[in-house]
Amino acid sequence: MMIKITLPDNSLREYPQGVTGFDIARSISEGLARNVLSITVNGEVWDLNRPINSDAKIKLNTWDDKEGKATMWHSSAHLMAEAIETLYPGTKFGIGPDVENGFYYDIDLGDQAISSNDFEKIEKKMLELARQKQTFKRKEIPKAEALDFYSRKGDEYKVDLLQDLEDGSISLYESGNFTDLCRGPHLVDTSPIKAVKLLSIAGAYWRGDESRKQLTRVYGISFPKQKQLTEYLEMLEEAKKRDHRKIGRELELFAFSASVGQGLPLWLPKGAQLRENLEKFLKNVQRKAGYVPVITPHIGNKNLYITSGHYEKYGKDSFQPINTPAEGEEFLLKPMNCPHHCEIYKTRQYSYKDLPVRMAEFGTVYRYEQSGELHGLTRVRGFTQDDAHIFCRPDQVKEEFLKVMDIILYIFKALEFKEYSVQISLRDPEKMEKYIGTEENWEKAERAIIEAVEEKGIKAEVETGEAAFYGPKLDFMVKDALGRKWQLGTIQVDYNLPDRFELEYTGSDNQKHRPVMIHRAPFGSMERFVAVLIEHCAGNFPLWLTPEQAIVLPISEKYENYAKKVLTLLNNSEIRTLIDERSEKTGKKIRDAETRKIPFMVIVGEKEEKEGTLSVRKHGKGDLGTFTPEEFVNLVNEEIKSLTEF
Repeated sequence: MMIKITLPDNSLREYPQGVTGFDIARSISEGLARNVLSITVNGEVWDLNRPINSDAKIKLNTWDDKEGKATMWHSSAHLMAEAIETLYPGTKFGIGPDVENGFYYDIDLGDQAISSNDFEKIEKKMLELARQKQTFKRKEIPKAEALDFYSRKGDEYKVDLLQDLEDGSISLYESGNFTDLCRGPHLVDTSPIKAVKLLSIAGAYWRGDESRKQLTRVYGISFPKQKQLTEYLEMLEEAKKRDHRKIGRELELFAFSASVGQGLPLWLPKGAQLRENLEKFLKNVQRKAGYVPVITPHIGNKNLYITSGHYEKYGKDSFQPINTPAEGEEFLLKPMNCPHHCEIYKTRQYSYKDLPVRMAEFGTVYRYEQSGELHGLTRVRGFTQDDAHIFCRPDQVKEEFLKVMDIILYIFKALEFKEYSVQISLRDPEKMEKYIGTEENWEKAERAIIEAVEEKGIKAEVETGEAAFYGPKLDFMVKDALGRKWQLGTIQVDYNLPDRFELEYTGSDNQKHRPVMIHRAPFGSMERFVAVLIEHCAGNFPLWLTPEQAIVLPISEKYENYAKKVLTLLNNSEIRTLIDERSEKTGKKIRDAETRKIPFMVIVGEKEEKEGTLSVRKHGKGDLGTFTPEEFVNLVNEEIKSLTEF
């Protein structure tokens, strides 16, 4: 029997029933057959040797595709597990997925231990096994058989995982002497894995539960060519220099304190100034776009979040309720600003002529992230969203959505974020229990986003299952120095919260109608945005944004009075300036200012005091020459103007 296979260019080919992805690749070209790593069949990634028994739309995945990389890295996790099991007999295994840059495996070594000193021998064993061209064999088995297998093996982690799986959906993969509970997909064999590097080691509580055993998580990455690994390691070295945690310490922007609590950043004066500059910038953009400012409390009655649905969906990831002296009264640290904004909307009556209403707030929210997931400013427990909610009529949704896209693109241009991608995040139709609202409302919301993106002419990937629980969204993903994608700007269309909060406006027909709610945060969160910004520009912030724009360096104590006059003049001219009055040599003061990445160094001595001038140096460029104070002010203002005319 023949089946029809649709290729990505929509061309049709016929193949015998049972054809595999590898067969299809070889029928196209031998070169493709050598490079293909997996196949996507009707949206699901499969092993290349898995038979296709009915008509299907397929895509053949190579290393250049994210699905191809994921297949390579998932298979490499199994290869690492086999190597560790060989070198450390008795090891038990938790989960071993691919991640955005590589893979990891959570392992229980019992009385044994692994450190980074052991990485080289594990890598050597992995490459030895890879060269054996071990095949990955998929085996589907009944749940009872799988439970028996892992119970006899004494692997309580796999037994625990099996409890959540339905009979008939369980598969094992065998490669060499290693057998793993796994859905796949995997490579046909281990031969494409030509270069491996173990990167780091960490602790991870089993299933993210701090009350359960802490396992050892080993991270690694693999490539089909040694040259690619070499280039990646060079990029890692550059990324270390740009790490926002390192630069944040050096520039005295933020800190963390065990006494305050994990994941709760403390903004130091320079970091606070940086944040304030970003807030001023966005507030100015929002004011021009018709937003009104609002402020809401850091806590809310638990019932508020029950109404919104946040407690049901995020309650377990929130801080525990706060009990007041009043019996039965409970509050939560707010996990979201939107329920509060709904309550602000309800404080007055609106007609169709009043809409849209655009409320904006830099609101701090709190989520109890697991300690193992915390990472500098990119993942914290308390963060400030540049949040806004637009309440509009259904006929205004697309226009308002397009206006928000314009704001996000304006911000990215201002900060020279050129490496970004756009993702349309839709619901998973197979898991509707994850969402609130009607089918009709979801269809309207998803259609509005897709039409707006098409009208804007922006290329966007569609990700099923990534929607918020109350609505679909458009996410703007920016790459950091490691090439990792972080969601910054986000826009969400929501027909559901207005229903839950019974929001209304009076229409032209004099009847009550529900507004549509658009959630938007161009920065996403101030913490994550600043982290990505630091790594993006390596701490060399644009002149209009940097906390310190100039520093006055008197060459000796004799010229401090003149230096202070210059300091006052520059600050009065709204150039953020400080002075270095230390009794150090001028060369050291200049080196220190360079390390602090201060854009301009203003050096004053006998000649400058006598002539009423300034000797100016620029960070990273050296001496610019002599200026009058007025000329220097104009120089700075002209540069700021050139950087802010976008």
